[in-house]
Amino acid sequence: MTRWYVLRRLLQVVPTVLGIVLVAFTLIHLAPGDPVLALAGENGDAAYYAFMRHRFGLDQSLPRQLATFLARVVTGDLGHSYVQGRSTLAVIAERIPATALLGCAALFMAAVISIPLGVIAARRADHVRDVSISALALALFSTPTFWLGQMAILIFALALRLFPVQGMTTAASDAVGMQHVLDVAKHLALPAAVLAAQELAVLIRLTRNSMIDELARDHIRTARAKGVGELAVLVRHAFPRALLPVITVAGSRLGHVIAGAAVVEVVFGWPGMGQLLLTALQTRDAPVLLGLFIVVSSSVVVVNVITDLIHAAIDPRIRLG
Repeated sequence: MTRWYVLRRLLQVVPTVLGIVLVAFTLIHLAPGDPVLALAGENGDAAYYAFMRHRFGLDQSLPRQLATFLARVVTGDLGHSYVQGRSTLAVIAERIPATALLGCAALFMAAVISIPLGVIAARRADHVRDVSISALALALFSTPTFWLGQMAILIFALALRLFPVQGMTTAASDAVGMQHVLDVAKHLALPAAVLAAQELAVLIRLTRNSMIDELARDHIRTARAKGVGELAVLVRHAFPRALLPVITVAGSRLGHVIAGAAVVEVVFGWPGMGQLLLTALQTRDAPVLLGLFIVVSSSVVVVNVITDLIHAAIDPRIRLG
């Protein structure tokens, strides 16, 4: 039953991913600017420009370029980077681990902190603790990521010297094993915390509201009437049900985390897909841009399917028919 459900979910998403690819391809190729000029400069002659356009297939009509691109994508070929002259898939694959590490660390950090705070806030709604936690969530949500990142560098990296300023590892370091892991963790802490800030705000409010709704239900009143302790009511009766929408939303936030990671990676010099995206935009490297759209869209699809399965595992009432 589960495998058919997964297959159906994937088939439902295929038109969505295809639509994203079509829109991205059209916007990238119709945007102002010439990738040949960005790559070869403005001092070349017409023959060289014509050669470059023919080499990259840019002398063909837009529908023909689209058909060629889609035919390659079906076979797993995302083309070659205009700038690096290598397989687009290989260029992106080099950056995926760094972005995945940053995004997963940020989501984990946000979940570990926000869920307990949301439960504490919901325990006594409109109490001073609830107001304080809600104010914190609102402040984090309204703070621009790039500004928060710069302030974090100024305070925690430059003033207090608690964390490195930029990069994923210490320059010229030959650390291996656990020393290398600790070095990466030290570089990861600050950008992950900045990236987690807005996710923290969203999950705090969602957990709080979900717990308040669940605590007002009849089965909670029945449990209390039977003499069940307040801690057991919270942990065994209210929390598992209130957690369902939190899990669903946390999984669906992957795309937002990756988008936010682009800003964080630039601010902290983190060598992930965000920096690759910025470089590809500046050089109009269309194959890399399209490859990034496809990889990110596919990742969101997979995470959404996994989220649905976890949702169903927690709530037996959901049938995967």
